[in-house]
Amino acid sequence: TVNCLDQHVEKSPNRVALIWERDEPGTAVHVTYRELLDLTCRLANTLKKYGIQKGDRVAIYMSVSPLSVAAMLACARIGAVHTVVFAGFSAESLAGRILDSGCKAVITYNQGVRGGRTIELKTAVDEAVKNCPSIKHVFVAQRTDNKVQMGDRDIPLEEEMTKADSICTPESMDSEDMLFMLYTSGSTGKPKGIVHTQAGYLLYAALTHKYVFDYQQGDVFGCVADIGWITGHSYVVYGPLCNGATSVLFESTPVYPDPGRYWEVVQRLKINQFYGAPTAIRLLLNYGEEWVKKYDRSSLKVLGSVGEPINKEAWQWFYQVVGEGRCTLVDTWWQTETGGICIAPRPSEEKAEIIPAMAMRPFFGIEPVLMDENGEVIEGNDVSGALCIAQPWPGMARTIYGDHQRFIDAYFKAYPGYYFTGDGAYRSQKGYYQITGRMDDIINISGHRLGTAEIEDAMADHPEVPETAVVGYPHRIKGEGAFAFIVLKEQTARVDHIKEELKTIVASKIAKYAVPDHILVVKRLPKTRSGKIMRRLLRKVVTEQSSSMGDVTTLDDPSVVKEILDAYQKYKEKSSS
Repeated sequence: TVNCLDQHVEKSPNRVALIWERDEPGTAVHVTYRELLDLTCRLANTLKKYGIQKGDRVAIYMSVSPLSVAAMLACARIGAVHTVVFAGFSAESLAGRILDSGCKAVITYNQGVRGGRTIELKTAVDEAVKNCPSIKHVFVAQRTDNKVQMGDRDIPLEEEMTKADSICTPESMDSEDMLFMLYTSGSTGKPKGIVHTQAGYLLYAALTHKYVFDYQQGDVFGCVADIGWITGHSYVVYGPLCNGATSVLFESTPVYPDPGRYWEVVQRLKINQFYGAPTAIRLLLNYGEEWVKKYDRSSLKVLGSVGEPINKEAWQWFYQVVGEGRCTLVDTWWQTETGGICIAPRPSEEKAEIIPAMAMRPFFGIEPVLMDENGEVIEGNDVSGALCIAQPWPGMARTIYGDHQRFIDAYFKAYPGYYFTGDGAYRSQKGYYQITGRMDDIINISGHRLGTAEIEDAMADHPEVPETAVVGYPHRIKGEGAFAFIVLKEQTARVDHIKEELKTIVASKIAKYAVPDHILVVKRLPKTRSGKIMRRLLRKVVTEQSSSMGDVTTLDDPSVVKEILDAYQKYKEKSSS
């Protein structure tokens, strides 16, 4: 926290650290570095008063706000380890994470507010901590005026903070002490607590923030990610604050109160760098350009994309429509495990080329290699393989909390001596990297290896198909076949016609063998809250293992599963008749 707060308070205490774009449109709150330090110290002293010590784990279950940022920094200041749980996760998910990490306290709000709806955060915490004996205290802050049930272990946070001292001497920490844990889904379904440490993580977050986005002092940096995932940790909180930046906290959704929200915020807050997810871009693209063009975006200098590979249509729309063809667009590849951006078009030589929908260039100290099926390094260009990293870097995760063996098995066993990312990649003729999708989303059709992302990308070029997800299923002749789930822009009578057009597109873009055997129209796809499509569930649907869906609590809306199963049953009956 000294790097994120004290150093800036000494030099420029009245510089704005955070601009909180609350859910209610047009009600932004500005917080200076001095105010944020004050908030952080009072919160830190409150935690100490109630017995939180260096090394203790603290769960933070809050929506994006200055107070949730202060909660993270307060933990860091006293040497406690924070684990932020996204405020949309269920009580069950929260309990699982508390139990796995042995948290001593939870910091939460009475309620959250998002897209005009209230979210019952305290109720979820009450439900979760019933089965968590390690929890001694629940600190409850007020986001709304509504009263919530307060029990014996519940502490009104703001009340306590007004009584607390505004000076808190920071704990002295070793560079390899734990800073935070963040749970991410593994291939098995039980989330794993990824551990990041002090010095290396902060250095890497700060450097990537500065150089990938060309951050200049005085810029307003707008990363619209939630603090509940790694993008929010590295590019809303730690990276920007370490660099003394002004960071935007976005509490709302891209379509509240209308699909112009992002761009209205850009105009009003004069945002210079805008960093968001392709899933949001694809959603907004459906609503048309007028929502973007309504607002002045001349403050924008750099656009960034994060969370999944961005398809060409979304890239072009983001670049041409949002950025008016004059902003640098960085498609950034990295993971919860890497701590910060590893491959992105910038930094590079001045005005170096940027190829649409390609992450391109490794960051300082990142040494990507491609491996073949036999575990050998693939030399040369115009080649594809498993993406690994050949040497350690400061931001890399150090372990999975409480399960170092799983850490080794997941990342270092497949290709000994290398960190295996789980992603496949293509190295172009010029030596640039393109992420082709998860290795576990690779299917093999008649001996041809094929990333499902490639088929999805091809189909996404169809003007009436904003979203697609392709999974493999066992095929008695080809080994595997492709099964496509698609979302249409409008209800249309042309469904069969569109399906034929999609098959033609895939055949012409990739090859005949890549054409999906089945195309099923659904209302929406099963997504996690960060916008990743849960293909695992779609695979279960098409392989008819719907009885063993596994953990669906990370879904944005679990009711989507039944919706898709019903559509699949109808499709099957229609096909067999």
